[in-house]
Amino acid sequence: MGLKVGVQMDHVSTLHIRGDTTFALCLEAQARGHELFHYTPDRLCQRGNDVFAKTEKMTLRDDPADWYALEEARHTDLSSLDTVLLRQDPPFDMAYITTTHILERIHPETLVVNDPVSVRNAPEKILVTGFPDLMPETLIARDPQAIRDFRKEFGDIIVKPLYGNGGAGVFKIGEADQNLSALLEMFEGLSREPLIAQRYLPDVRKGDKRIILVDGEPAGAINRVPAEGDARSNMHVGGVAEHSELTKRENEICEAIGPTLKEMGFILVGIDVIGGYLTEINVTSPTGVREVKRFSGTDVAALVWDAIEKRI
Repeated sequence: MGLKVGVQMDHVSTLHIRGDTTFALCLEAQARGHELFHYTPDRLCQRGNDVFAKTEKMTLRDDPADWYALEEARHTDLSSLDTVLLRQDPPFDMAYITTTHILERIHPETLVVNDPVSVRNAPEKILVTGFPDLMPETLIARDPQAIRDFRKEFGDIIVKPLYGNGGAGVFKIGEADQNLSALLEMFEGLSREPLIAQRYLPDVRKGDKRIILVDGEPAGAINRVPAEGDARSNMHVGGVAEHSELTKRENEICEAIGPTLKEMGFILVGIDVIGGYLTEINVTSPTGVREVKRFSGTDVAALVWDAIEKRI
């Protein structure tokens, strides 16, 4: 069964393919005989109820020196495709949200992965608050005094942008740290959005586990260990990935959230767990698929395409 697959993504030339999940998904699609049509979010257009983009037919090779070829760009009615992968990286800003409104026009007749309505309604740091029994104490607020009071209650805290990604703008603020007010002033000058504060989990030194779920079921995991002197475990900022198996507690977390994720149309999800606490549910463009395969041999990309093909 050869499908026509649109891939809304950051430009393929910018990928670091060794660890890129979008690349892994596209390689698996290509291996199954599906055609890939590449376009960046700025090319997405809507006229009336018609959704289109200038796409380029894409061919990939798993070669870091020469990994892609693009044919001439052509006007493409996205409703003529079988599926579209919504895979550009955050930040989850109004530009990102607008793409979900546009793609909603063609879904589910053209299957958009993940469901654009649910992506729009479930930013990763907000979706997780629907499971308060699974997560550390968390505050979403813009009021500086509320954040100061939160630190007074819990001591060491993590403060980060509500719609950030990749570890950018994540700060550990100690109980006696005198920089909290200056930090809040800086954030206030940069954005009108609230911040998120969480009780600091010392177990992050042992790693921040990324668990991949496909259709609500756990498919694999990696542990991301922060670099020395850094509170962040994201691989973008120096975190080191290592093999990991799921604990009993982590399986319980997956069992608790899996049905909700499946009901919302999330085929591919990456959750973050520190010391048995759920901290984020990543649904925009979750990563970790290539690392899971490298360490455990589990081919998550194949599981994703099994789920997509079953729906189509």
